[in-house]
Amino acid sequence: MCLAVPGRITEVWNDRGTPMATISFDGIEKEICLVYLPAAAVGDYAIVHAGFAISQVDPEQARVTLQTFAELGLLADELGSTEP
Repeated sequence: MCLAVPGRITEVWNDRGTPMATISFDGIEKEICLVYLPAAAVGDYAIVHAGFAISQVDPEQARVTLQTFAELGLLADELGSTEP
C-alpha cells in the first residue's frame, strides 16, 4: 500500500533549478521534491506522495494523521523506518 504522508519541512534548497526540501515525518527525515509546491517554506506541513510534496496541510491535521498512521502501524512501513 502507498499512502500520502504529511510531514514538516525543515530545510529548503534549489537543486539545479528544482526546488527540494528535507521533510520530517515525526522524526523520520526524507528528501522530497517541491516542484508542485514551490512556495512552500521551512515550518510548513505538506502531504508527500512518491517523493513529491503534493499539497500543503494544516499542522493540526498533519499531527492527527501521523498519530493515526502510527497507531495503525502504517507509518514505519510507509516511510521505511527500522523503528518498531
